[in-house]
Amino acid sequence: MILLELLIVSSKVTIGSFQHILPILFTIVFTAFLINYSRKNFTKLQQQKAIHYLGWFVSLTLIGFHLYRMLFDNYNFKTDLPLYLCSLMALLIPFFTRYRKYWMFEILLFWIIGGTLQAVITPDITDGFPSFDYFRYWVVHLGLLSVIFFYVFVFNMKPKLKSVFKSFLALQIYVVIMIGLNYLLDANYFYLNHKPKSASVLDYFGEWPMYIIVVQLIVVPLFLLIYLSFYLTRKN
Repeated sequence: MILLELLIVSSKVTIGSFQHILPILFTIVFTAFLINYSRKNFTKLQQQKAIHYLGWFVSLTLIGFHLYRMLFDNYNFKTDLPLYLCSLMALLIPFFTRYRKYWMFEILLFWIIGGTLQAVITPDITDGFPSFDYFRYWVVHLGLLSVIFFYVFVFNMKPKLKSVFKSFLALQIYVVIMIGLNYLLDANYFYLNHKPKSASVLDYFGEWPMYIIVVQLIVVPLFLLIYLSFYLTRKN
């Protein structure tokens, strides 16, 4: 009964809570098993199919959530569209798993590790377990990490130094597009107009617009730090 009460709490998920830690632990175990099993037992074609199915699972979970909100909730087309970076990546991830282009990998690797990890560490979920939003949030964010690590450890795809700057340039294009959409829709996609209501690393970067400037200044060092881990691993 106590465990049930810990799990079924339809309230905002707090950092370090059972609802926060459990899906992370589950995904670590699942991803490690999937990578290890695929490397040992799957053919190349089977590996490609497995990760493509996972990519579609992530994407369809997001699409299903938005369709559900449109049909049964007060969906606001000005603010609720899947245009936040992680949601946009979830929509695009089946195309990456289908075509497996290296330039896609270069962009997504840094976006997913640099951005999605922050969302995992500081979750922004209004309703906890067992709400649809709760499952959507973790499937999208943790699923993206599972996909990209599959490509790293199963397909042995690694970034190059120039990948850092390609990913940064693509991010700037996305930011410019979001600025225009935020103006047209009076929205706050990518938190360009104000910080999220939940706790996040942006809280340490000052108020608007200072936190946007600070984020821009640390993106390249962050991407370089991510690249450094691959560089040192490859060198060793």
